[in-house]
Amino acid sequence: MRFIVVDGLDGSGKDTHAGIIRRKYERRGERVVVRSHPSEDNWFGRMAKRALLTGGKSDRVKASFFYALDVIRSLFKYYNRNCDTLIMVRYLMGTAYLPSPLDRLAYKFFKTLLPTSKFMFFLDVSLEECLRRLNDRRDREMFETPEEIIKLRKKALNLAKDGWHILNTDLPPEKVAADIEKILDSF
Repeated sequence: MRFIVVDGLDGSGKDTHAGIIRRKYERRGERVVVRSHPSEDNWFGRMAKRALLTGGKSDRVKASFFYALDVIRSLFKYYNRNCDTLIMVRYLMGTAYLPSPLDRLAYKFFKTLLPTSKFMFFLDVSLEECLRRLNDRRDREMFETPEEIIKLRKKALNLAKDGWHILNTDLPPEKVAADIEKILDSF
């Protein structure tokens, strides 16, 4: 099974690029599963999303806790089971949302515990482009303010130095997709 991770800040193009990757392998006749977190198809994902939209201090912890359970549920349900390619959208970088130094500790813990891949993509987006893309969204999450985006981007980029392909998604989607395809085809 091919295991691909697409992660990044809100508005970085994670779902867009996961869809491009999915279509690439489906055209080859492969069975592809895409899991985007938090997921709406289970209680853990719905609880994580609710906490993200509420925005209180305790909701940060709740969102992180339920998000982790949602990711783990997806792994148990889909990893090495009935698919040729599993694409996980929002995976390990959810730990960047935790307060420091808990973010780094949680990242190391989960990176040791959960499967990783040579196909882990961190989609980086500038503050300006991120805010432009988020402006069209109906529901805003607690981490979608300029201050939070700056802080999260710095933390996530620091974590992504360890084994991730970091791609600039300020560039046109076709260019980013070509860069991803080149990496996928190089192994």
